[in-house]
Amino acid sequence: MSGLSYEAVARFAQQGGTVYFAVLFVAVVIYALWPRHTETFKRLAALPLEDNEDNHVQP
Repeated sequence: MSGLSYEAVARFAQQGGTVYFAVLFVAVVIYALWPRHTETFKRLAALPLEDNEDNHVQP
């Protein structure tokens, strides 16, 4: 048998998963708050309030 027990692998998976999702969360928050994306998010936020349904999908 290799030197890895179930407990060691489970601990590594739990800690690795926590770190992975924390980094992913921080990356998404930085992307959402980046100044270059402000206008895009403002347009998307106002989209449900528009009456015209023709411009919902833009290429």
